Amino acid sequence: MQVQLETLGALERRLDIALPLADIDAEVKKRLGRVARTAKVAGFRPGKAPLKIVEQNYGASVREEVLGEQVQIGFSRAVAEQSLRVAGYPRFEPVAAEGASADHFKFSALFEVYPEVKIGDVAGQELEKAVCEVTEAEIDKTIDILRKQRTRFNRVERAAADGDRVIIDFKGVIDGEAFAGGSSENFPFVLGQGQMLPEFETGVIGLKEGESRDVEVSFPDDYHGKEVAGKKAVFTISVKNVAEAVLPELDDAFAKALGIVDGDVAKMRAEIEKNVKREVVRRLAARNKEAVMEALISVSELDLPQSLVQVEIGRLMQQAQEDFARRGLDTKSMPQLPPELFKDQAERRVKLGLILSELVKANELKATAEQVKARVEEFADSYEHPAEVVKWYYESPERLDGPESMVLEDNVVEFVFGKAKVTEKAVSFDELMGNA
Repeated sequence: MQVQLETLGALERRLDIALPLADIDAEVKKRLGRVARTAKVAGFRPGKAPLKIVEQNYGASVREEVLGEQVQIGFSRAVAEQSLRVAGYPRFEPVAAEGASADHFKFSALFEVYPEVKIGDVAGQELEKAVCEVTEAEIDKTIDILRKQRTRFNRVERAAADGDRVIIDFKGVIDGEAFAGGSSENFPFVLGQGQMLPEFETGVIGLKEGESRDVEVSFPDDYHGKEVAGKKAVFTISVKNVAEAVLPELDDAFAKALGIVDGDVAKMRAEIEKNVKREVVRRLAARNKEAVMEALISVSELDLPQSLVQVEIGRLMQQAQEDFARRGLDTKSMPQLPPELFKDQAERRVKLGLILSELVKANELKATAEQVKARVEEFADSYEHPAEVVKWYYESPERLDGPESMVLEDNVVEFVFGKAKVTEKAVSFDELMGNA
């Protein structure tokens, strides 16, 4: 085998490889002999056709198969000989052989290699590490949210007030003309939750069941409905039902509704506290990990293999399609999303993957079996039968890839925080949970 390496760019390489045709012909002949033992050829019993006829029927496909295998084998050997780390998939191109080289099958392999990753001094980085304390007040707030999620509405005969659910008919006109989306019947909404424009809600407050009122409403200039943005409308609103919110009592029935079999309110509170603290830890970890990743990107230098970026773009596009399908959308009738939409995200993912790989290797931050097991048990703890979840993970080694990757990232985060100049920043519970 003859090999010649050419550098085409920072990461682009080309290998020109020549394979002896004699070796290829010998392998083709050997395989045709195996094929002849069972080949079905018209006019002959299976396995009894002459080799020449077998070659006429199967020779082209067998030769194509052998060439494909020999190209892969030859490329792998050449890469090993040249000590190359190939990124992505190579592109193979046949090369016409002439003269003395006609006794070789020549092809070129074009590919990228992994870049050299230079990670700067993270010790000079100033990082904020988010912290959040979970107190009894946060547990109370969470319980209140759970109660509100189970709100019942009871019909009342009084005037509508903030917090009530109303069912209304309404008809709107602009300059005396009806407009699209300006009317509805039996429309329910809860006053004070911002579902309708403020002027509209103010016009409903004070009305009893069976009463009506004309209300003037100004649509904001940036209103999502462009045809009415910046205009004034008059709505005739008729109230058909007023119902006040009734929160469930904090009792055994409520506890049972949340999965506490014996209805023990103290157990319910302890379970909620455990779940809230677990979620706070998860969100803090995600927030701090993002800060570390941004720091690593800022101090690292590397060229990005575009082949890996393209693979990642394809993966992101596939994930988007699967997400649409899970939401019940007809993905077959949807136009394909443009790859450019995912380019920035793909580049960031590839860059981080290369940086983390180098950091883990250089500082021996690999995940230990104990760390992976602890992470799996942490996952399992949120399920009804944790032991069965742990067993499921360990039944197949590839199922541990996810927990192992997370532990690796945790190790990187801890390593960087241990080197950088870190300042703790208190984050409120509401901000962390997205309620601010």
